[in-house]
Amino acid sequence: MQPHRLFQVLLSLTLLAAPAGARAARPADHAQPLQAAYALLGKGDYANAYPAFLRHAEKNPLAQFTLAQFHQNGWGRPADQDAACAWYDKAAQGKIPTALHFAGDCLMRTPDAPGNAAAALASYLAAAANGHLISLCSASEFYIRGRYVARDVPHGLALCAKAAQAGSPPAMLKLANYLRQDPDVPHDAALARHWYRMAAERQVDEARYQLAIMQAQGEGGEAEGEAALLALEELAGKGYVPAYLPTAALYAHLPPDADTGAPAAANLAKIYLWASAARSRLSDPALQDQARQLQDQVLAIMPAAWRPALDRKIDAHLAPFAAPGTPLKRASHVSPGA
Repeated sequence: MQPHRLFQVLLSLTLLAAPAGARAARPADHAQPLQAAYALLGKGDYANAYPAFLRHAEKNPLAQFTLAQFHQNGWGRPADQDAACAWYDKAAQGKIPTALHFAGDCLMRTPDAPGNAAAALASYLAAAANGHLISLCSASEFYIRGRYVARDVPHGLALCAKAAQAGSPPAMLKLANYLRQDPDVPHDAALARHWYRMAAERQVDEARYQLAIMQAQGEGGEAEGEAALLALEELAGKGYVPAYLPTAALYAHLPPDADTGAPAAANLAKIYLWASAARSRLSDPALQDQARQLQDQVLAIMPAAWRPALDRKIDAHLAPFAAPGTPLKRASHVSPGA
């Protein structure tokens, strides 16, 4: 990542969500002295970037936040969550919104320690008040689970909904997950589908996936099979693993060819492609077995002459997701009993 781009990303994470009264001052006060340090970080020169940030850390909360990132992400050193949390705590005192959120996460590493849970909740709410909206959904967990506070599911949902309504895509996804599948929350499939759609429109892959599954099943609204297949195949094409098997399954359930009673040729190829990708990248044995069954059904009727070209397409798709220097692990196309 180019230095100026990295600088912009971190700045947006930490400063641009600051309260309006402080927003104008903080970037000038805290970011300007760190430009040389960010240039080193952007080049991957961790050995020199770390001390460059450290020189400003006594009075600069953005420097403190970035040092926490060094320790959390293992930039040029072994990851050390304790050290990261110490720096997040310092940066949180400077009202850096994301630092306030991470400081809450740090406190929740040991929530039963005296005062930690209450302090974490306060830190999440402070982060949200300073513009880090998704922190409201972290606060909502306390009330929905009834842990460390009196259980109040409506209040917990209202907190996360406030962030979703304010335009936070992660909050939209979190709220939809609560409403669709959380055992502690009354289910509302229609409202869940609405929030998945809102997050999907903002290109959140998990939301696009969940919305497509609901569309395919007619859950929370009318069935929209064509839209579901279009979305799932687009996700599968970009390597979103959960979408592989549903894409293959939807192709398998399309109306058969009127003359042969079998899947149309193009659909047969798609089933083979996506079932093969699923077998190669899924880790769940049960899902792998479902993919294998689809493969076997296809192989029973697909002309053998198609396979070399289709296998090349599968390999080309899988190649970007293989670890550097490792061979592709495309699953065998013959079932164990064949």
